[in-house]
Amino acid sequence: MAPCGLPASYAEFTSAATVTIFNMTADCVFNSWGVQPFSAFLSFSSGEFTINGNGHSIIGPANSYAISVSNAGTVLNLNDVTIRQAGAETTSVIFVNAGRLNARNVIFRDNNVLQVLTLSTDGQAYLENVQFLNNRGADSSLVIGVTTLGALLSITNGIFQGNTGFGHLIDFAGTVQLQGCITRADGLGNNNAGGAITDSNTGACPAAGFSYWLSLTPSPRKKKEKIPTPTSTPRPQIAATGATFRTAFGLDSGVHFRQLDGAGIGIQSIIDAGYLEAFDVYGYVEQGVEVCFPQMGRVIFLDARTMPRAIVPLESTVVNGQTCVSINSPG
Repeated sequence: MAPCGLPASYAEFTSAATVTIFNMTADCVFNSWGVQPFSAFLSFSSGEFTINGNGHSIIGPANSYAISVSNAGTVLNLNDVTIRQAGAETTSVIFVNAGRLNARNVIFRDNNVLQVLTLSTDGQAYLENVQFLNNRGADSSLVIGVTTLGALLSITNGIFQGNTGFGHLIDFAGTVQLQGCITRADGLGNNNAGGAITDSNTGACPAAGFSYWLSLTPSPRKKKEKIPTPTSTPRPQIAATGATFRTAFGLDSGVHFRQLDGAGIGIQSIIDAGYLEAFDVYGYVEQGVEVCFPQMGRVIFLDARTMPRAIVPLESTVVNGQTCVSINSPG
């Protein structure tokens, strides 16, 4: 296993009757070395599997499918994960030829692909609280392709925003079910290729997009503290320590944060400096996030876009006695 909790190289999975569970502990960065074109880096062909992303990302591979579910009876559960910079102009990010994909709290972003998700043969995908953000398509490509009569797609609450180069949102020869809040900021429509669609989206979506998206992970040092109950309104979220988070589109729009201890920070010079509070902020951070700490001090940002994380001092302001900074990238 890679340090991130998933295999470090190409792998094909079959299992017995028990469910195989992978718990990600960091972002997983994959390249397509050793993978044939039109093949999948993580291929699930028999059994049931669960990948708990815990807010981390699957990054790449850039020249092949990231994931495939290939046979009837195979089930893949994806939870709380972002998939980015995967696929290619001739492939998808996820290909479900048969079997079933269950995806909850999953973000597909910054993928350059033919299709983000392809369902073929009798493939099924049940998506709940998903986001398709800033993906790029080739000519006549699709965000989602439901390519055969036996395929089924169900989306409960979804956001499609910033996707460019795509001909349609969904092409469907199979069955499509849309329900809850479906936003289409890209202006893309569906293309009926002989299938059937049921759209029970009522039109007006909550201001924050979803009724629930934010997931909080308490610090190991404060397991007994009560975590505030998330709401659907874009009000500031106050963490257990009194730190406050505000976002441009509300915390339900896909921003996550969790408190870190020294092990979570992982950079000795920061630990030795005597940090007061530390939080990991990830998800849809590009919309703009303001973080306010109740203590007075200077704020250091560890940029998650670099490896190892770059140490960036941030200019802060004092607001109502709190030290506040603004960020627009995960870190």
